[in-house]
Amino acid sequence: MLLHQADALRKLASSLDESFDTAVRWMHETPGRVITCGLGKSGHIARKTSGTLASTGSPSLFLHAAEAMHGDLGMVTGSDLVLMYSHSGESDELMKLFPSIRAIGAKTILITGRAESSCAREADLVLSTHVTEESCPNNLAPTTSTTAMLALSDALAVAVMEARGFGSEDFARFHPAGALGKRLLLTVRDVMRGPADIALVGPEAKYLEVSKAITSAGVGAALVVDTERRLLGLISDGDLRRHLQESSGNLDERADQLMSKGPRTIEPSLLAIEAFEIFQNLPAKIGEMPVVEGGQVLGLLMLKDLIRSGIL
Repeated sequence: MLLHQADALRKLASSLDESFDTAVRWMHETPGRVITCGLGKSGHIARKTSGTLASTGSPSLFLHAAEAMHGDLGMVTGSDLVLMYSHSGESDELMKLFPSIRAIGAKTILITGRAESSCAREADLVLSTHVTEESCPNNLAPTTSTTAMLALSDALAVAVMEARGFGSEDFARFHPAGALGKRLLLTVRDVMRGPADIALVGPEAKYLEVSKAITSAGVGAALVVDTERRLLGLISDGDLRRHLQESSGNLDERADQLMSKGPRTIEPSLLAIEAFEIFQNLPAKIGEMPVVEGGQVLGLLMLKDLIRSGIL
């Protein structure tokens, strides 16, 4: 079955002519939206195509052919392009739509398995997805024909996307919740914990105060700052444990005596995925980095928060 469909797609690709290029140009240049329309299996493909177009820079919506006859046709304007789907090309519901769409002033492109059908004679442009037979054993269930229709629709969407110069950053803007969108849009500033949610202590803070600040914030380190929130150093919870072991329980040490000076910092404008790569490539593994801008501490970036952000 798969080989049969693959062979049908190869034949479809070799049969494409200037009509495909014209369809791409119309879809790219339409001042309105690309409205997809169909019924049944063809309608499912039309709906999917509308989603693909919308997510790749072409404003689009799906119009159910039957609902269009009962008022939904009002969503079509003269600046729109209607991409219609019918394998047989004899769908009565689609046939009844052509006069109204023509009166509205919108152009129509028909994707069909029969280029000489009734609907084809009404459309402004026809793209054929003719297949010699279905991969269904009885040559009845739409299988190869729907695969061809879907593949041609995807080819149109990709060609229009390329004509628009629609790149990965554009794609990310339309998919802010997806991993790609987050990788291209999410910054350190978006993921970091702000001053109210981290452990900030002065240089004179004693051991117990530092420990309490770390525990209260639920972070892995305290940042030692001056009165203008300039970074002086960092004290990790590991530093605190090692101090206890080495000093036999001396709790009178000040933060400026416990801290590590010159800790690795990161800028808030850096992409979150780039920050993750920095964490991964450090020779000594750490769990957090101070976020500093203009010499002032803005927050704390924690590796576990980066992982939870969905960029991976």
